[in-house]
Amino acid sequence: MDRLIYTAMSGAKQVFLQQAGVAQNLANATTTGYRAMEHRFRAVPVLGEGAPTRAFAADASVANVFDQGPMTVTGRPLDVAVQGAGWIAVQGGDGREAYTRSGNLRTDANGVLQTSGGLNVLGEGGPIALPPDNNIAIGADGTVSSIPRVGAGAINNANVVGRIKLVNPPESEMVRGDDGLFRTQNGLPALADENVKLTPEALEGSNANPVDAMVRMISLARQFEMQIKMLQTADANARTATQLLTMNR
Repeated sequence: MDRLIYTAMSGAKQVFLQQAGVAQNLANATTTGYRAMEHRFRAVPVLGEGAPTRAFAADASVANVFDQGPMTVTGRPLDVAVQGAGWIAVQGGDGREAYTRSGNLRTDANGVLQTSGGLNVLGEGGPIALPPDNNIAIGADGTVSSIPRVGAGAINNANVVGRIKLVNPPESEMVRGDDGLFRTQNGLPALADENVKLTPEALEGSNANPVDAMVRMISLARQFEMQIKMLQTADANARTATQLLTMNR
C-alpha cells in the first residue's frame, strides 16, 4: 500500500512540474525571441520484495528548445532578429554578461541602446551610446551607425558608433536563468562570433507552439487526474482493509 501511494505521489509531482513548464511556454507564446523549455523525466524501478513491475518518475533535466522562431518584418530601424544560431549580448540585472534573442531594441533617455526590458545591449567595449537627433541603422553584422537627419544642418552620411556583440557558444553550454536570460555554464563571457548575422528591421517570434502547448496541457491534466485517482484508490483499499480487520476481531 505504501509503495502504491509513493509511486502515485511521485508521478503526480512530476506531472505537476511538467504542467508548470508547459504553462510557461504558453504564457510566452508571443514573447519575442523566447526559447521553449521542456521537462525531461526518467522511470526508476522500485526496488524491494516482489516482482520489479513498479516504477516511479524522477526529474532528469530541464531542456531548452533552440529551434528558430518565425520571422516578422517590422520595418522599424531598431528591430533586429538573429539569423539561425547565435545570441545578442546584454548586461543582466546583476551586471554580468547575459544573452538573449529578443531584438526589439530602444534607446533610453541618455541614448544608450537597450532591449525592450531595459537591459543595456553590449558592444565590443561595453554599452553602446547613440548620439541624439540622429537616425539609427543596424547592419547584418551588428554594426550600429548614426545618420544625421537631413535639414538639421548636418551632412547626410553614416557614422559607425559601435557594434553589437554577437556570440554563438555551444547550445549544451547555455543555461537559462530565473530572469529568462541565458548564460554560459562557467559564467564566463562568450567570445564574439563574426559568423552570427542579424536581419535588420525584423523580429523573431517565440518558438513555443501554442496549439501544441494546449494539447500537451490537456494530456498532462488527464495524467495528473489518473495519479490522483490512484491515491484515492489506495486510500479506499486501506479503509476496506481496516474494516475487514475490525470485523475479524
